[in-house]
Amino acid sequence: MSFGIALSVRSRVRECTPALFNQVVDSEQTARVCAEIEDALEKVKRGEMSREDFETFKAEQKKRLAIFTPHAMFPKGRRVNEDAVPSGLSMYDVDHIPDPRGFFRSMIGDRVGELGIVLAHVTPSTEGLRLFFVVPEGMSLEEAQGWMSRQLGDADYDGCVKDLARCSFVVPRGYILYLDEEELFKERKSLSPDPNTVADGNPLPFVGPQPHSVAVLKTPVAPVGRGEGLGAINGEASKALTNGETAKASPTVGGLEGASFRGIPYADIIREWWLHAGGEPQEGERNVKLHKLAVNLRAICDNKREVLLAVMPRFGLSETELKSIVDSACKEEPKGISKGMQSIIDTLEMGISSNEIEDAEAVAEETGVKVNVKALPIGLRESLVGVPVSMHLPTLCGVLPLAAAYADQVEVEYCDGNHHRLGLMAIIRGEQASNKSVVKNAVDVWKRQFDEEDALARKREEEWKERRKGRKANEKAPEDPKVLIRMVPVTVSCSTLLKRLKNAQGHCLYSFGEELDTLRKTNGAGSWSSKYDIYRVGFDNGEWGQDYNSDQAESGVVNVAYNWTMLGTDGALRKCFKSDNIENGLSSRILVAEMPDSSFQKMPKFGRRSIEDEAHIQEAVTRLRSYSGFIDTPRLRRTIEDWVEEKRVEAAKDIDYVKDIYRKRAAVIGFRCGVVFYLLSGKSKETKACVDFALMMAEYCLDQQIKTFGEALRNEYVSARDECQRYGANHTIFDQLAPTFSRDDLRALKHDCKESGLRNILSRWKRDGWIEPVDRHHWRKVAMERKQNATSPHRHNVSLR
Repeated sequence: MSFGIALSVRSRVRECTPALFNQVVDSEQTARVCAEIEDALEKVKRGEMSREDFETFKAEQKKRLAIFTPHAMFPKGRRVNEDAVPSGLSMYDVDHIPDPRGFFRSMIGDRVGELGIVLAHVTPSTEGLRLFFVVPEGMSLEEAQGWMSRQLGDADYDGCVKDLARCSFVVPRGYILYLDEEELFKERKSLSPDPNTVADGNPLPFVGPQPHSVAVLKTPVAPVGRGEGLGAINGEASKALTNGETAKASPTVGGLEGASFRGIPYADIIREWWLHAGGEPQEGERNVKLHKLAVNLRAICDNKREVLLAVMPRFGLSETELKSIVDSACKEEPKGISKGMQSIIDTLEMGISSNEIEDAEAVAEETGVKVNVKALPIGLRESLVGVPVSMHLPTLCGVLPLAAAYADQVEVEYCDGNHHRLGLMAIIRGEQASNKSVVKNAVDVWKRQFDEEDALARKREEEWKERRKGRKANEKAPEDPKVLIRMVPVTVSCSTLLKRLKNAQGHCLYSFGEELDTLRKTNGAGSWSSKYDIYRVGFDNGEWGQDYNSDQAESGVVNVAYNWTMLGTDGALRKCFKSDNIENGLSSRILVAEMPDSSFQKMPKFGRRSIEDEAHIQEAVTRLRSYSGFIDTPRLRRTIEDWVEEKRVEAAKDIDYVKDIYRKRAAVIGFRCGVVFYLLSGKSKETKACVDFALMMAEYCLDQQIKTFGEALRNEYVSARDECQRYGANHTIFDQLAPTFSRDDLRALKHDCKESGLRNILSRWKRDGWIEPVDRHHWRKVAMERKQNATSPHRHNVSLR
């Protein structure tokens, strides 16, 4: 048959028949579980449940559902790649779309035969669409999914869904949009060699995902058997992963205690191997699994029996028994590191372990983006080596202003026709001990060329100061060497900063601050209050200067080219960005990144960059410094123009003035990040990966700006009289509603507003005391005297924005 199905999360995988399929699809259990998930989603939409609580609830409920395994059958009853028999079908997974049924009607309709679709259904959460289709001849699973995406107009899809053991949860009959039972259960052979099989016939434990769009960027790890929910995994591996633990390999390393491959301990490699190979050996499979492990370890042990024997786990075997397994594994000369083992090595070299994947998924759920490390160009890719997945975005945001400073001779055209330099400023925020130093470590490698050149310049300047100080009374003062120093401390005085900019010869200066609070404390001397003007004009390479009569103070006017990265706590950020720095435009020019919440978390594990990694970063620096003049990026321009227009429409429909303000410069920041990516890639034109990266950064920047500064900016506009005039006309919407009304009544008056906009309006009316809930679907206007108290010019407009 074409695929296997498990009747419960704890049962073994059984061959699926039409009767069995219909039995589970029509079962009361399946319908009840999905109905409970759908009810919970409605609570999220009404604001009665948080998205985080919903995701936790959904994961628990899905453990009660049976699963499909559409890519393969498993005759031995274990859902592991090594036992898989490819079905010739593939599963195409479109997540987080507002209307899955509408998407199916508009994008697929009557094309099911043309596309080879045999089953289509809405996901249990009702927020996604699953398509099961016949793999076109000659294609792998990954290629087939890319092909399907192109057929659907480059639709976003889950690039992780290409593992043979990938599962899909059963849904009730009402969720099924299309079913061709005859084709679904038709016996067919695999139409092409599967990419999960390596040259020597050993199945690949996992395959890295191939991202298709910024909305579904995935980390390069997709462990076997992790499907959509941990409850679908069989055996002890399921128990370990469900508890967030890793399987313990019990290796005995004898005289090679602490031995490693490329700096990675063999114990870590073996532990990851068991996770991706379906768990440690169970009763009756010890020798087979250990032999397979030895076959895959031998290449990284240089095929040396003594090394392999020392690092192999025993699992109760005697020395003689283990030696027999090792001798058998080493009979043939290895052809090289197997794909499965190479994937594990690559993963561990990037500092990613399987127990980090859940954290990464949580961060991706919160931020809406995930970094695809393998798609990054030289320099950016190596910056993430050894960095936990959940800290990838803050690290990138920390190094991008410095990378842009190196490309300071570049000029680009933005989508509005203006020419820009690559001005970027970033603040990495996080609570105390949130591992912000991971950003500093990456920046330290990137700034070495600046440091080396500045050291020579500062030495010349110090020698000049000494000669000037030691000259005789009648001796002429030595001439100022006017050295170029590009790394300046964040606490630099405005006078010294002006001097550095005057001597910069058109180059961009850069500062790195480990503590934002240090900068704030200089406010007593006027440094911060003056510098925010410098930062604002520096974003667009504008003019700034000062004029003093005293010879002791620096005077002049310069074009500011000044990028910086700062680390700080949320408290320091709030103190630095009070009302004036929110409303005056500085906040919208900042690329804010948030460190992951480390409350009650286990200590993260950091890897180390190799000498080769650091050399690649220096190569990237040299490449950026080699560019000069106008660089044309038409594809980036068009993409960002479309994005900023999309956000304009969203803001207009939501009556969200804050989003409308922040979307504009978030687009500029994303565009400039995309230009840095393009320069580092060395390509003749912008690639899809480059465009996706720019969109990812723009989206992340906008979300973080709104999250960090949005409420403060909203409060500023609440007290602004011009907003009263701007949005006063919307008061008629409230007046036209009946004393008791429903969301449908509001939708009829604001037919151009999407659901999220309606929710925002209702939420703000409720928050400001205009309305109160009657039941799940109806609201009541408050008493007239309360309404009149609430409808002062200032309060009136908050509720309608």
